Amino acid sequence: MRDDSILILGAGIMQIPAIKAAKQLGYRVFVADVNTEAPAISLADEFRHIDLIDKHAIAEEAVRLRKEHNLSAVFTAGTDFSATVAYAATAAGLPGIDYTVAMTASNKILMRRAFSEAGVPSPSFYPVKTRREALEACMNLNFPVVIKPVDSMGARGVVKISSIDDEQHIIEAVETAVAASGSCEAIVEEFIDGPEFSLDALVHDGEVTICGFADRHIYFPPYFIEMGHTIPTAFDEDVQAEVVEVFIRGIKAIGIDNGAAKGDMKYSSKKGAMVGEIAARLSGGFMSGWTYPYHSGIDLTGEAVKVAAGLAPGSLVPSLNLISAERAAVSIPGRVASIEGVEAAEAVEYVRDVFLHAESGARVVFPVNNVQKCANCISAADDYDIAVAAAEEAVKALLIRLEPGDFETAAFIRRESYDWVPDAYVLTREADIAFIISLGLDAGGMLPDLGHEAAVDWHGLGMSEAILRLKSSIDCSDDDFTADFWKAFLRGGIQGGLWYLETEAVSR
Repeated sequence: MRDDSILILGAGIMQIPAIKAAKQLGYRVFVADVNTEAPAISLADEFRHIDLIDKHAIAEEAVRLRKEHNLSAVFTAGTDFSATVAYAATAAGLPGIDYTVAMTASNKILMRRAFSEAGVPSPSFYPVKTRREALEACMNLNFPVVIKPVDSMGARGVVKISSIDDEQHIIEAVETAVAASGSCEAIVEEFIDGPEFSLDALVHDGEVTICGFADRHIYFPPYFIEMGHTIPTAFDEDVQAEVVEVFIRGIKAIGIDNGAAKGDMKYSSKKGAMVGEIAARLSGGFMSGWTYPYHSGIDLTGEAVKVAAGLAPGSLVPSLNLISAERAAVSIPGRVASIEGVEAAEAVEYVRDVFLHAESGARVVFPVNNVQKCANCISAADDYDIAVAAAEEAVKALLIRLEPGDFETAAFIRRESYDWVPDAYVLTREADIAFIISLGLDAGGMLPDLGHEAAVDWHGLGMSEAILRLKSSIDCSDDDFTADFWKAFLRGGIQGGLWYLETEAVSR
């Protein structure tokens, strides 16, 4: 082992690659997190119970570790705390991104102003703190608009507003965004149409190397829920070149000259490539630590650790060219009774990882941000269609079973909440629609044209397959498939159908 150490901020799943990479490089690894049960604590040499929001406490710990354990770097990946990293590194006299630069990359107001001054394409915006300011900003922008916190990640507090007439929605959105902001600030910006991309880069002595270009798969407006990403991008070289060029200009506008950079990029049909935002860190969302290494053969996190310590990265030339796909599993609201199908998901050919973020007894919601998803499955293969199909098959194998009788599940099924969530299934066959309409309160039966239904749920699970799995999961007959059952099933998918049947069984 080396005689120096590293302090990694965060001990969650997203920090596992950083801890492993630092250990592989021979560093003594200290991790800091407010969560004393964070899953990666056991991988580190020592744990420090510190709230990452407290930059002064982190800086004090870095200074102490510098004196007592020859600290060489402060590092994070997949967190909001790149500015804390910079602050602590500066306090300890270590290499790293300048604190002012890190703040610019952490605050969307400062970031947008830097882009504007440098002529980097990004959305028009207005900073806001109050209802009145938000309404005034909306009057000055073309709709749709997006309201978001200035300093939060994971799409927390981010909402799309489609009409100036929806004043109540605007007010609620700005209040949510301000509440999700550490500085109690938000921005209202123009919505940019078109596909979204995630890009990672390493910057050493001002030279930018692109280390990952993925297509993001965003669903469920007015929120922006990433149901997965696929790397490399499927878009043509001209689009890629334009997106990369704008990303690099954005990195330089912010001032990142030594460190990592993560870009959320858009390609507008009207305006071309535009920067959504750029963070002074590697990406979360399983890209930098999982899908990019599977795709390229490069331990990107390990190379980023070297740069954070003031060293030159090793070779960033890919040794592989695989397709890697990540797909997410979501749940309707309720309390988890059990999670089934994990072994089946892990057994899918080409699947590398299955990550669960919920457990029995936990309360789950239909996500309004990207930290509320229940699972992620990752695949890698040398064929695009095979890789995507494998990740999707793994997600479909998972079944998050909910406790019967839960009031939040009932409200979802009855459409008393989450009215923006599309139904899991929308019938396409007239015979099936007519059959459900004809059912009485107590009569039940199977859809006459189920085998020809083209509808799939949020994860791509077909109706016939879902019904077969439901029947194998609970003792039931076609007579139990009443009108109320079908309403629950169509609204909430297999979760909704099972919850209805089990709730009925309990109430008898």
